[in-house]
Amino acid sequence: MYKCRAPKNKAELAKYYQLRWQALRKPWQQPLGSEKDELESQSYHRVIVDDTDNIVGVGRLHKTSQFHAQIRYMAISDELHGEGLGKLLIDELELLAAQVGVKTIELNAREKAIGFYQKSNYINVGYSHTLYNAVSHVKMIKNIAVPMQHLTKIADNLQQLWHETIPLSKAMNMNVAFFDQEKLLTTCEPSFNKNLHNTMFAGSIYTMATLTGWAWVYFVLQAQTQHADIVLAKGNIKYLAPLEGVAHAQTLLRLVEGNTEPLAEGKNARFNIDVEVCCGDKVAAVFTGSYVAMAKRT
Repeated sequence: MYKCRAPKNKAELAKYYQLRWQALRKPWQQPLGSEKDELESQSYHRVIVDDTDNIVGVGRLHKTSQFHAQIRYMAISDELHGEGLGKLLIDELELLAAQVGVKTIELNAREKAIGFYQKSNYINVGYSHTLYNAVSHVKMIKNIAVPMQHLTKIADNLQQLWHETIPLSKAMNMNVAFFDQEKLLTTCEPSFNKNLHNTMFAGSIYTMATLTGWAWVYFVLQAQTQHADIVLAKGNIKYLAPLEGVAHAQTLLRLVEGNTEPLAEGKNARFNIDVEVCCGDKVAAVFTGSYVAMAKRT
């Protein structure tokens, strides 16, 4: 049984790059290191592993803007071509893209791979480039579906509330990308939120994290048809690394403490929520917020 996931550690990441080099660079006498580029630290990396955790497939997704992304460096071990692993990998990368707010994916396909991508509904829009004066590529594009259609109205209401009452959220173009009761992801416009170092402004990171935690409480209240005013009582953030690319913020059910039960008794409900602000797979900041859902007095 094969499965697709992120590399677990540095050793697996090294094997990921090794397979990438062997499949995509070694046949053209390119040196080790040529399989990497300047966007590695901003990207989502995925591997396919077998039952014994041997890496047999690799692929990368990186966001080029808030709603657009590119897939690169797709490779499957030679002996496993035709086993459906490429489809497993592309499906996982598309699911990931949708969850982080991507609406359009593009990629550059080698001529022998055009048919494979067309089967996954990618559209050939013409010649892209020739690699090493030998390997011709075409550009292919696909629009992907929103993964949370059942929440579209609630998410739209939340975004409208943000944008109408918190001017900074509108300027940042804060959006809810995904929510399924277990996980919540949000995105924002990257160009507005850059500082003089061309990394994400610390204040924007803090705002993004704060609103993501706030959104979790909002969705919980909506699911239980509870009415309360949500306020941040206390917030603390740790900045772990510069955020150079396109950010997303996320929180998970396991990172949330608290529930709405006190509201039924006319009391305030409290939530402690950890939010991670990420660039690709890398966590750039961790925010801990204490939120209060203030009971409506009748």
